[in-house]
Amino acid sequence: MTIQQQIERKLRERFTPMVLEVINESSMHSVPAGSETHFKVTVVSSAFEGKTLVGRHRLIYTLLDDEIRGGLHALTITSRTPAEWDKTSDVASSPPCLGGSKAS
Repeated sequence: MTIQQQIERKLRERFTPMVLEVINESSMHSVPAGSETHFKVTVVSSAFEGKTLVGRHRLIYTLLDDEIRGGLHALTITSRTPAEWDKTSDVASSPPCLGGSKAS
């Protein structure tokens, strides 16, 4: 199972999201081809009701602790409740990589 598949499975099982998108953005960074080190996740779930943004992110980071310890380097998170998603489903674009050999 790939890291992306593990992330998707864990997020689905824990949050039963109405929207889940996991994007491997590793190719945008200075890593070897085929790497799974940089991900962007969008999770829309009623499990986030009453939770602060920091609290939501803590839940996700705790859930993905094994992946983080195993080499997941960067995780961009958009976490919303269904009501928040209904108001805006915009997700910010990822900035270009400025590290390593891709620095300007």
